[in-house]
Amino acid sequence: MSSENTAAHKTAPAAPKSALDRYFKITERGSTLATEFRGGLATFFAMAYIVVLNPLILGLGPDGAGNALGVERVAAATALIAGILTIVMGLWAKQPFAMAAGLGVNALLASTIATNPNLTWPQIMGLVVWAGIVMGILVLTGFRRAVFDAVPESLKTAIVVGIGLFISLIGLVNAGIVRRMPDAAGTTVPVSFGAGGHLQGWPIAVFLFGLFLTIALFIRNVRGAILIGVVASTILAVTLETVWPSGSSMDSATGWSLMLPGIPSQWVGHPDLSLIGAVDMTGAFAGSSLGSLGATMLMFAILLAVFFDVMGTSVGLATEAGTIKDGKIENIDRVLIIDAAGSVLGGGSSSSAHQIFVESATGIGEGARTGFANIVTGTLFLLAVFISPLVSIVPFEAVAPALVIVGFLMVRQAIHIDWTDWGLGIPAFLTIIMMPFTYSIADGIGAGFVAFTFIRMIQGRGREVHPIMYVVSAAFLVFFGMGVIEGWMH
Repeated sequence: MSSENTAAHKTAPAAPKSALDRYFKITERGSTLATEFRGGLATFFAMAYIVVLNPLILGLGPDGAGNALGVERVAAATALIAGILTIVMGLWAKQPFAMAAGLGVNALLASTIATNPNLTWPQIMGLVVWAGIVMGILVLTGFRRAVFDAVPESLKTAIVVGIGLFISLIGLVNAGIVRRMPDAAGTTVPVSFGAGGHLQGWPIAVFLFGLFLTIALFIRNVRGAILIGVVASTILAVTLETVWPSGSSMDSATGWSLMLPGIPSQWVGHPDLSLIGAVDMTGAFAGSSLGSLGATMLMFAILLAVFFDVMGTSVGLATEAGTIKDGKIENIDRVLIIDAAGSVLGGGSSSSAHQIFVESATGIGEGARTGFANIVTGTLFLLAVFISPLVSIVPFEAVAPALVIVGFLMVRQAIHIDWTDWGLGIPAFLTIIMMPFTYSIADGIGAGFVAFTFIRMIQGRGREVHPIMYVVSAAFLVFFGMGVIEGWMH
């Protein structure tokens, strides 16, 4: 046999082992069913908190008419829609990108849009549905994909790196390592190290145990390192809370963040799905004090926030999963259609726009490469509609180490950015630092886009900027100046 034939024989991909393998391209992408299953579990554990947190953000706060959605109703809708969309993403787009209610959007709805007088939750969710419909049109016309293609490679890489820092910060905040400084402290420093500058309490100990265990397993190339770290940390957390209770961080600076680890007394719940379909598609434009122009501006704000979140997240996740071919994300049009459907279904169920979750990187870090991992994650979300312990046993502190480690894996991409070109280096830098500092992927992308367009014009190289980048940069300037524009309107 010639050397050429020998080399070809060595690099030829293994034949699919079954119809399931062939459909999801499991062997082709260098994965196995066991790896995909572990990845799906890891992603669910990393995302499960959204079923608890989203209801606390949306369910408690009143709208402009004084009505609340209700925590239990939002929780049921959140888990249901997340499960459906995650499974569809796996089956149709065949990507390991799980979906759930986006934190940036739900905070925008609860803290800003819902404060408008006489604007009801059904009307607010109608704006979310309209944003999803407009996004669907942009996908079908090819505009949304054209935006992807117009972005320089260095900026795409910066998005990956920025997301890596962002999810690492999420992990550190969830674990209590990084904390917000109280306003009463009278200092300009916004964050602090631990509680009062010290690491104390069992939750911190669980995080550190999980972090060093996961690092050790990674270094030793142990399969399932992330999942083993999460499970071991959860067992330790449940044991510690049973023997030496720490309580909630709401009661003590050394308590558990949001979810107290433990074995629940009740395993099966009866979900209230009455929010499904409780949406008003026209009220914000005609029946509220906003008027058609004001409602359109709010819908535009929702649209931009969701539009660019998925761009950054999908680029980052696909880069880590190795599902980019010839510079294009595989099945990107299907990914974008499903993402647009996330706003339609999320708004239509009053659970906010559902988006690709950056925590999917946890499953990818575990080895997930195909949509089969999504089937596992989505099925667990559907079970969580009825079996509440699925999202209440694992505390943030047990999952946070995985986010930090995955963040490291993504930040390594920074070596591929062209730092010697100021027109790429400065925008890349702004993209990277703005994502964690503003807690927003979209804000980081916007800062990078505007800086790139501006610097290229200053350099006299404006012709090198794709026309779409000018349009998108202008849209971001409007988005960033939304507060001023609303002031003018009032």
